[in-house]
Amino acid sequence: MKKKLLSMMLSLLMVGTSLVGCGNTASAPTGSSATSDTVAKISEEKVPDAPAPAANGDIKIGVSIWSSTDVLGSQCKMILDEAAAALGVQVQYVDQGHVSEKVTASVEQLCAAGCQGIIICNSSDTEMASAIKTCNDNGVYLAQFFRIINQETSADIYQAAVDSEYYVAAVHENEPENGEKLVQILLDKGDRNIGLIGWEQGDATWLGRWEGYKAGVEKWNAAHPDDQAVLSEPQYAGTSSEGGSKAAEALMSANPDLDALIPAGGGGDPLQGAIAAVERAGKTADIDIVSTDFLPDLGERLANGSMAGESGGHYCDPLFAFMAVYNAIQGNYSDFGGKFEDIKFPYLYVASPEDYKDYEKYFVDQLPYTSDELKEMSKLDMEGLKAKAAALSIEDAASRSGK
Repeated sequence: MKKKLLSMMLSLLMVGTSLVGCGNTASAPTGSSATSDTVAKISEEKVPDAPAPAANGDIKIGVSIWSSTDVLGSQCKMILDEAAAALGVQVQYVDQGHVSEKVTASVEQLCAAGCQGIIICNSSDTEMASAIKTCNDNGVYLAQFFRIINQETSADIYQAAVDSEYYVAAVHENEPENGEKLVQILLDKGDRNIGLIGWEQGDATWLGRWEGYKAGVEKWNAAHPDDQAVLSEPQYAGTSSEGGSKAAEALMSANPDLDALIPAGGGGDPLQGAIAAVERAGKTADIDIVSTDFLPDLGERLANGSMAGESGGHYCDPLFAFMAVYNAIQGNYSDFGGKFEDIKFPYLYVASPEDYKDYEKYFVDQLPYTSDELKEMSKLDMEGLKAKAAALSIEDAASRSGK
């Protein structure tokens, strides 16, 4: 106990800022580049003993997120707040904008704030080296959402996660598959000149989606030698609506024959900016748009043609990271060292107003899980959580609603 208190005091000195609540960002950058020596130290240093299970009212879980206020981030916050209320635990948010220094500092800040567990949507794998070490040092459980450490390109960081007694799990989607399916929606609609908008160049999720877009186009071209499709090099938008607008304008200016756009993601704001740019150009009828991250008015946009299709519904992804950390704090499972837990989460796809109606009924008009179901989820072991995540669908939500 003394060791943990000392570690928390040192973290407070490192952060050098007052503790903040929902929506604030960390202000003490620590850097995000992980050297081999840094990663090696994660495995070498003795970690604190696992804490005893806490009473619910004493549990605080930190959320390090790019934004808790944009389209996707606010949906994530909504489901996390509902889970926290159902379980009687505290949640503290830090918005870090996917800025590497703020991502790593956010973990220190949340440890210093007394969180027993943290869930994080990082930007790059290198940030996880620092995050894992900080959580090891402070005896704080850690899970990723919308992300997984790449075992091939970040082998040393992946191994640090395997070795950690506090790294609980990665909750993520199959992004290459997501990219292929979205491209196929466009190709099936007859689009052949596709413009691509990314958000941050090195972002792990973006790279997975881009891989899928390219694979989808390559497969189409191999099967249709007389009907070739072209995918542009990406324009980068950051995570703002203005960035999405400028990227779309640049793509339309460079290619008068552009008939489709994929704003790949970034929380939903870049998509909104891209849609606005296409509308200003008077090309809504000429340019089909697909994306990931459901908009609140997606049903209307599918009906008026400003959106051709979308993947989403994944705002429940952080819920499973939250539950994994909560269950670890409660002692529902342990012995994380020596293994890497991987919770796969399914995307939902819509490509018509009819598709959207059922999604709206079970994911917009109401949350897909009731308070009682959230309480039951908090008792599941790791395999139970994996099965619960994999089962989520519109049909599953309808079935549980008894309709």
